[in-house]
Amino acid sequence: MSDERGRGGTGRLVTALTWALLLCGLWLWGREVTGVTHGTDGAATGDVFAAGRAGDPARLPGAARPLADAVPQRVDIPAVGVTAPVVTRGLDARGAIDPPPYDQPGVVGWYGAGPKPGAAGAALLVGHVDTTTRPAVFYRLSTLKPGHTVRVVRADGKVAEFTVDDVRVLPRDGFDAHLAYGPRRPGRAELRLITCGGSFDRAAGSYTANVVVSSYLTGVSG
Repeated sequence: MSDERGRGGTGRLVTALTWALLLCGLWLWGREVTGVTHGTDGAATGDVFAAGRAGDPARLPGAARPLADAVPQRVDIPAVGVTAPVVTRGLDARGAIDPPPYDQPGVVGWYGAGPKPGAAGAALLVGHVDTTTRPAVFYRLSTLKPGHTVRVVRADGKVAEFTVDDVRVLPRDGFDAHLAYGPRRPGRAELRLITCGGSFDRAAGSYTANVVVSSYLTGVSG
């Protein structure tokens, strides 16, 4: 996938109602990029987890060459014990991304209109943090640290290996969609893992932030 196609896929997500916000039942921001208020990118207070800081680039491995397109099938995150199937998700009738069903808390959703994991651009994977009765697939996502590994098994038989370089909790006040979903370095294959974060607002029936784990392609096997 070219950089232009990657940017286009991410751009469509940024200019629509974001699926991570829908997933968490959070605030709505305008459909246009110019309507996004850019604010803090630090950790939100009151978070139930301790989010990791940005990694030192000198201590992290170099980026690998992006791969050709292939649909993701499974994501493995050894540090938090995640091995989960990945399903493609699209837009619902309102133009927002349809998240994984709540009755499938162990499933991860991939935004299929954006870049594929391993290809150039920022691919997006989203999972629930919990249900009304138990933790879900991304419950421990914010405990990841720079240097941890994320592996994505693809339909072409290759395993794309990503290295975490940043973990942030982005609060709903001043939410920065570009920071959450846009590529950090042009031409690089990147992966975002997204779930709910912050504290649970009982009055609103939603979480107050999103956990966003950023990683980039550093190896390939298979």
